[in-house]
Parts: sequence; structure tokens; C-alpha cells
Amino acid sequence: MAELAVKARQDKALIGISLMLVAFFIFSCIDTSAKWLGVLGLPALQLSFMRYFPHFVISTILVSKGGLELQKFRSRYFWLLMLRGFMLMAATVLNFIAVGYLPLTLTSTILFSSPILICLLSWPLLGERVGFFRWTAIMLGFAGIVIAIRPFDESFHWAVILSLSGAFCFALYSILTRRLAGFVSIDVMQFYTGAVGTIMLLPFALYQWQSPTTLVDWCLLIMLGVFGWGGHQILTEAHRFASAATLTPFGYSFIIYLTVWSYLLFDHLPDIWTVCGALFIISSGMIIWMREMQKTRHAKG
Repeated sequence: MAELAVKARQDKALIGISLMLVAFFIFSCIDTSAKWLGVLGLPALQLSFMRYFPHFVISTILVSKGGLELQKFRSRYFWLLMLRGFMLMAATVLNFIAVGYLPLTLTSTILFSSPILICLLSWPLLGERVGFFRWTAIMLGFAGIVIAIRPFDESFHWAVILSLSGAFCFALYSILTRRLAGFVSIDVMQFYTGAVGTIMLLPFALYQWQSPTTLVDWCLLIMLGVFGWGGHQILTEAHRFASAATLTPFGYSFIIYLTVWSYLLFDHLPDIWTVCGALFIISSGMIIWMREMQKTRHAKG
């Protein structure tokens, strides 16, 4: 019986890991599609709007299952949900502008500084203690960022600042998600995420709208929001099968996916500085992850 229980846990963990890899593959499709459409000349704010509009439609249908009642959309955490939605929208807009100027390999490396920023912000915003190991990881991560972006090199591009700002907004979004988890259902959180992005970006999208010229490009434009909704749903499902401690390292598959997309579609490979910076940032994230696992084991033991 004990062996069967262990095998069942292992099988569940494998399902969770598989879903995690699928979720980040879908997320990589969002950035790749945004860069592709941006290269064709579609404005970043229009792309950002389309990242949220299909998401909004799908999540509205799901929340209103069984009847369209206003009560289903209400929450005592309304303003936190609005702020959470705004932070993700800001991260999307900043990232979509940045990918128009920077390689996907660099923007994905910068995005994965978010766990470092979350760790740093968890002290003032969540009251969590940041000890020696976490501070070491934070310092290592920031060293990786500096190596990747090379702020004093002539190749430095101003869009890096937008990418870093997007990572900061995503870190705040993640912290708010942590605060709301267990108090607000995933469908309601998804609804507010789609609603904020759709409503706030609609005027800009209408003003700047440019229609794609091919069926493939239309499909990519529409799928931005479907990818966004689907990726978050699958990510949530992954955490039903395995713990965050098990799943976290597999999030770095995002960098690998975008490296492949960048080479196949844009004939670009990361330079040595981006690779070194990514290794520093990944090492930093792994230190934070291992520390969290250690704390979890001590709490259980």
C-alpha cells in the first residue's frame, strides 16, 4: 500500500510538471506572437488589448455559468482585484513594447528577475523575513540583470527599462495573487484580469487599430487572449497536482522556449552576456526555491 501511495504521488507530480511545461509553452506563444505582429507594424497597445479581450469574454462566460447574476462578479476584495489586474496589464503593455525592440531571449531573461523582485518586496509588502540566503540570492540576481542588460555598454537599448519595469509590475501582480489566493476563486480573478485590461486598453486600441493582412496574422491576434486565459488556467491546474516547490524550477523552460522561437522565426540566438546573465538569474531563483523547500520541510518536521 505504501508503494502504491508513493507511485500515486509521483504520477501526480509528473502530471503537474507536464502541465507546468505546457503552460509556459503557451506563455511563450504570447510573447512570440506579439513580436511577430509587432514586426508587421501592429501597435503594442492594440496587441495588449487583444491579449485581454478574448480572455475577458471566456472568463465572463465561465463566471456566469448557470445564470448572469451580478452577485457572482462581486467581491469584498474588489480594489485589490482591480489593482492586480492593472499590474498585469501594465506588465503586458511594457513587455509588448519592449519585445518590439529587444530579442525575446533578453526580455525573457529580464522577466525571470520577477522571483528576485518578489523576494525583495515580500519584506515590506508581506512582512516576510528576508534572511542571509535570500539576500545572497537577490544580490546574485541583480548581478545577472546587470550582466544581461549591460547598462554602460554602447549596445544598451532604452527598451530594457520598459522590460525591467514590466518585470517589477509582474512581481507586484504575483504578490497580490498570493494575497488573494484562497479568498477569491480563480474564475473571478481571471474575470477581473480580463475586464481591467479590456476596458482600460479599448480606447487606445480603437484609436490605433490596424487590421492584419493575412488569415494567419488574424488568428495570432485573436489567440493572444486565448493563450493568456489558457496558460493561466493550465498553470492553476498544475498546482492542483504538485506543490509550488516541485513545479518552480520548470518555469525556467520559458527561456528555453523563447530561445527556440527566437532562432526559428527571427534567426536570433542569445549572445554570451545574455546567457551569463540568465545563468546568474536562474541560479538566484534556484537559491530562493531551495530555501523555500527547506523552510517547508522544517515547518512539517
